[in-house]
Amino acid sequence: MQEAAYVPTEIRQAGPRRLAITWADGRESAYDVRELRLACGCAHCVDEWTGQGRLDPDSVPADVHPLKVEKVGRYAIQIRWSDGHESGIYPFRRLRDLANP
Repeated sequence: MQEAAYVPTEIRQAGPRRLAITWADGRESAYDVRELRLACGCAHCVDEWTGQGRLDPDSVPADVHPLKVEKVGRYAIQIRWSDGHESGIYPFRRLRDLANP
């Protein structure tokens, strides 16, 4: 069973530049969508062997935004971005950690 801190009860667009998640423990996290795009951890964006980032932030448009957000099982979301990127999976634990540095 997952900890309530890592179980979303709602995922929604909270304005043109924000994605919001309400967690089962009552906390709400809001993300700047461009920062979320830059935080993608897929193999296209991060070298799988070294962990070094491959994504050039200058290559991501300032107005990048989600076109579609889908749940992946019970552990993550996948976002299809306006810049054509769609291979990144954002596990709920990572999303919660990104909101609480």
